[in-house]
Amino acid sequence: MVLCVDEKSQIQALDRTAPIFPMMPGTPARATHDYKRAGTSSLYAALDLASGKVIGSLHARHRAIEFKKFLQTIDREVPAGLDVHVVLDNASTHKTPAVKRWLAAHPRFVLHFTPTSSSWLNLVERWFGELTTKKLQRGTHRSVRELNADIRAWIKTWNENPRPYVWTKTADQILNSITRYCTRINNSRH
Repeated sequence: MVLCVDEKSQIQALDRTAPIFPMMPGTPARATHDYKRAGTSSLYAALDLASGKVIGSLHARHRAIEFKKFLQTIDREVPAGLDVHVVLDNASTHKTPAVKRWLAAHPRFVLHFTPTSSSWLNLVERWFGELTTKKLQRGTHRSVRELNADIRAWIKTWNENPRPYVWTKTADQILNSITRYCTRINNSRH
């Protein structure tokens, strides 16, 4: 199983100081610019590349301890007979001695790190984008508990009809596009 894993840390529970006025014909939705902060939550998520299903875990903090707990959650959720290939970034929380010891004791886990500044390669980032634009961006949460309940409901609803993300360009098309861009910016210096 290939899982794209990352964390969305410091998700803020925000409550608007006045109600959001809904959209009406010819009038966009309107919201005040100010809000009250009610705390933060950190979401760890693993997107199954083949099915689009998401394993999620919410924590109050964002440290190696929570990452190791999330690996344990993945270990419980993924059938025992499967190897687990994890695509993730190079964050320091992913490489601590405690995490390395846990991985050594769980050889079915194989980590694949994305290159620096290449978070776009990790498809769970796309899922985080949907969570943000479709749920969190316009949401109102008076407490972290309310925020976490909303995120859990989003994951549950997503998993009822998961959709895997599919690259629409081949690797050669992407590399050619990057080559054209690099040529263009290098030639602009003259």
